[in-house]
Amino acid sequence: MQLCSASEIMALDQYAIDHLGVPGVVLMENAGRICSDLFTQKFSGHFPGSILVLAGRGNNGGDGYVMARVLSERGWRVTTLILGLEETISGDARVMLDIILKMGLPVSFVKDIPALRDHFADAAPNFIVDAIFGTGLNSDVRGLHAEAITLTNESAAAVFSVDIPSGVDGSTGRVCGLAVKADLTVTFDHAKIGHGSQPGAVFTGKLKVADIGIPLSGRIEFSSNVHLLNEGEVQALLPERSIVGHKGKFGHLLVLAGSPGKTGAAALAGNAAVRSGCGLVTVATPASVHDIIEVKLTEAMSCPLLDQGGLISLQAQSEIEQLLVERQAIAIGPGLGQSAELTELIKLLVASATVPTVVDADGLNQLALHLECLQGRSDQPLVLTPHPGEMARLTGSTVSEIEANRFEIAQDFAVQHGVVLLLKGARSIIAAPDGRVNINSTGNDGLASGGSGDVLTGMIGGLLAQGMDGFSAATLGAWLHGRAAELVANFQGTAGMSASDLLPQLPVARQHLMKGACS
Repeated sequence: MQLCSASEIMALDQYAIDHLGVPGVVLMENAGRICSDLFTQKFSGHFPGSILVLAGRGNNGGDGYVMARVLSERGWRVTTLILGLEETISGDARVMLDIILKMGLPVSFVKDIPALRDHFADAAPNFIVDAIFGTGLNSDVRGLHAEAITLTNESAAAVFSVDIPSGVDGSTGRVCGLAVKADLTVTFDHAKIGHGSQPGAVFTGKLKVADIGIPLSGRIEFSSNVHLLNEGEVQALLPERSIVGHKGKFGHLLVLAGSPGKTGAAALAGNAAVRSGCGLVTVATPASVHDIIEVKLTEAMSCPLLDQGGLISLQAQSEIEQLLVERQAIAIGPGLGQSAELTELIKLLVASATVPTVVDADGLNQLALHLECLQGRSDQPLVLTPHPGEMARLTGSTVSEIEANRFEIAQDFAVQHGVVLLLKGARSIIAAPDGRVNINSTGNDGLASGGSGDVLTGMIGGLLAQGMDGFSAATLGAWLHGRAAELVANFQGTAGMSASDLLPQLPVARQHLMKGACS
C-alpha cells in the first residue's frame, strides 16, 4: 500500500480545490459524512451512546463539526468541545461550525486547562471523536491541546480519530510530545507515512482509508516512494526457481560468524540461509570453535579460519577473499565478538567486497566508529540490519531518539551512506540508497528473543546469493521472517518462541506467499 507524506496530501487537496474546481467545503462535508458512516458501522451496537467531539480550530476540527451534525441527526447524543475561542475559527471550518451553532447543537469553547477539565468531567462520554490536529502537525503539542490529549487517553471512552491521531506527525510517524491513542482512525484518499511507521502506527489503531471525492483524473502524482508492504507487493519479489535447476544454480552464501559462547548465532544464520532457498551455504568460523559448529550444522558446510584468542584473525583475510571467489554473497556478523583485528578485517571486507554483503550484530558494532569505509567501496549491494541499539551506535544517537523517529532516521542514513538499511523492530523499516522505503507489516512479539536477528541475517544473505538486489532481498527477508513468526504463533503463541522455531516455518511462509495463501 502506497503511503504519502502530509505535504503531498495537502498539495493534492489544494490542487483539487484550485485546479479541479472541487470546493473545500465539499471535501470537508464528504470527509465528515464518511467518518460518520464508518463510526456508525463500528459502534452501532452501542447506539445511542454519548459522543464527545473534541475539535481544534482548523480543518480537522471542521471535519469534526460535520460529524457532530450528522451523528446528532442519526440520534446519537453528541456534545462538541472546541479548543479555542469562537472568533479564531475561519474558512471552511467556520462554515461547518456556523451550521451546528444555528441548529442549536451542544457546543462549548474552552480557552484554558481548568475549563477543559470541567467540561471533560461533565461529558463522561462513551466515545471521543478526536478532531484536534490533522496530518499537518510537525511540532510538539503543548498546553491546552496536550491536556486534551492526556484526558482523552486517560478516559475509558473508545476513541475515533479523524485523519490521524492528534499528535502524530503524518510524514514520519514521530509522536510530537504525546499523541491520542485511537481505536479506529479514518484517513482520506491515501494512508500517510505516519499511519504505517512506528511509533505512529501503534497510536492509529485500526486504519480505514476513505474516498472523499478527489477526482482520479488529472490529479498530481506523489513523489515519495514509500509502501506499507502487502502480500501482492512482496509476492512480486520472489526469485524464480527453475524446475530443472540444481544446487549450483541457486547461489552459494558465505557466512562469517561465531566465537566462543556464540556458536549458536553462526548456526542460526547458516541454517536460515539454507531455509531461504539458497543452494549452498558455508559457515566460516574461528578454528577454535569449528568442531562445535560442525555439530550444529547438517546441510550447511563449515570452514575453520585462523583465529586469535577465539576470534577470527586479520590474517584470515586472504583465505576469506579466496572463499568469496566461488560464492555469490557474504553475511557478516552473527556472534563474531569484538576485537581490534576483527574491526580491521570487517572494514577491509566491507570496503572491498566483490559480492553482495549483509552486515549485522557484531559486524555493525565494529563498523559504528568507522563509517568512512562505506564510502568509495565497490558497487556491490551492502545491506545493514541494525536493531535500535545498533542503530544508535551507528548514528551516535540514543535508543529513545531512534525509536521516536524510526522512518526519517533510517531513510536519511540509507541515502547518506549509499546502503540498504533495515531498521529492525515492530514495523521494520527497509530504506534504499535512492530514498525508497518499505515498511514491513508482518511479525509479532515472539521475535523479541535472542537469535531472531541472526535468522534474518541468514535469510537476507541467502536471498542475495540467489541474485536478488539488496533492497528486494531485505524486503522479502523481513516479510518472510515476520510471517514465519506468525505461523509459529498460530500453534504455540508468542511467549517462549525461540529463533530456532522460525527455521522450519521459513519455507512454509515462502510457499504460502508464492500461492497467495497468506491470511
